[in-house]
Amino acid sequence: MSTVTTGARNGFDRFFEISARGSTLGREVRGGLATFFTMAYIVVLNPLILGGGVDGDGKTLPIAALAAGTALVAGVMTILMGVVARFPLALAAGLGVNALVAYEIAPEMTWADAMGLVVIEGVLIAVLVLTGLRTLVFRAVPTQLKTAIGVGIGLFLMIVGLVDAGFVRRVPDAANSTVPVELGIGGKPAGWPTFVFVIGLLFTLILFVRKVRGAILIGILGSTVLAIIVEAIAHPKTWSLNVPKLPEKIVSSPDFSLIGHFNVLDSWSRAGWLVVIMFIFSLLITDFFDTMGTMVAVAQEGDMLDENGNPPRTREILLVDSVAAAAGGAASVSSNTSYIESAAGVGEGARTGAANLVTGVLFLLAMFLSPLVSVVPFEAASTALVVVGFLMMLSIRQIDWTDYTIAVPAFLTITFMPFTYSISNGIGAGVISYVVLKVATGRAREIHAILYGVAALFVLYFLRGPLESWIL
Repeated sequence: MSTVTTGARNGFDRFFEISARGSTLGREVRGGLATFFTMAYIVVLNPLILGGGVDGDGKTLPIAALAAGTALVAGVMTILMGVVARFPLALAAGLGVNALVAYEIAPEMTWADAMGLVVIEGVLIAVLVLTGLRTLVFRAVPTQLKTAIGVGIGLFLMIVGLVDAGFVRRVPDAANSTVPVELGIGGKPAGWPTFVFVIGLLFTLILFVRKVRGAILIGILGSTVLAIIVEAIAHPKTWSLNVPKLPEKIVSSPDFSLIGHFNVLDSWSRAGWLVVIMFIFSLLITDFFDTMGTMVAVAQEGDMLDENGNPPRTREILLVDSVAAAAGGAASVSSNTSYIESAAGVGEGARTGAANLVTGVLFLLAMFLSPLVSVVPFEAASTALVVVGFLMMLSIRQIDWTDYTIAVPAFLTITFMPFTYSISNGIGAGVISYVVLKVATGRAREIHAILYGVAALFVLYFLRGPLESWIL
């Protein structure tokens, strides 16, 4: 771990180890702001995903209550991570998990039942952390494979940024095409919003290579201003999510009607215990390994890993993350988890949990200022994801590409994440191939015993489609 030890200025500095980690309060504030602006979309997107689902009784969830709950849990859990783990890792409703809840789990039961399963999953992960099993599994993963996870997440961030900005899009008739994705629409940039993204990205890159402090945050804000101007003049219809125009009102009252609406028992009788167990397993395996990969990648970006490739206070990070999963279910906003977008804040200079205080407070304010949150379009915020993706790619040099038993798993880990749009899929491909190749080359003694069990779980994870169809 690379740190610069200097004298702490006050109790706040000592508690968060700001000077000890070579940071300053100004950097922490900038990092917290950058993380929030790259994550703020979740306050809008999570309600759209969950609100688009229908449960077994044909009911939907109110968008306003989902937005308020999403911001509330994200704010509280992000602050808790900062205070308990003192690590610059923000949390919010997990993408992918929310879609699983909305479109696979809820239709088999009620919304309260589905959220109850999320609570159960969070409690189970907390037990694994408290017993030391989750940390033990994390430490069993080889250091170079952890590095590959960070690199893969960098590529994943880049593709997320390009897709969110509309620069890369799915081909409408992909089944009859030679490629599944394309540049913009019909191979051409998709109008003025794409123009905003390209100019914003170039602007951010210029600031970054010139080592301008706050380059990522300035890039987001500058891109947002440009987007507002373009919207006012050209009125394009192709913004990815938020339309960047000044809202009619700034403050709105939050709706907390969904808080506490969960049920941990009825789903077992309604959907059947086999189906419920499969759902819980899918939730658990996704949260379990996504967070492990995310915290390594964020620590790697900030040069905060120790000689074994572990972030500081690993156990505390994992414990808060598990509590956040249960809290998301209790608030009916789906499992909350650590966000890789936190790397944007680390890229801006954040090294401690002090940055989380800024991000968390902004999420809490977002409950009341949701009209302002919706001003920043994906085309502006996504510039940060591409830049951070580049920064995380730099660690690829640490992988020994001459040893195929680590190079191949690293390659699969790195490529599976962006190409399958899943961090867990990449980790699973890497772990399984690592175990298989080490055994096949007579080097089984290099495999940690726990990794055999992890590989077996990932085999079940990849087979869950056939298993679910057989059970259902």
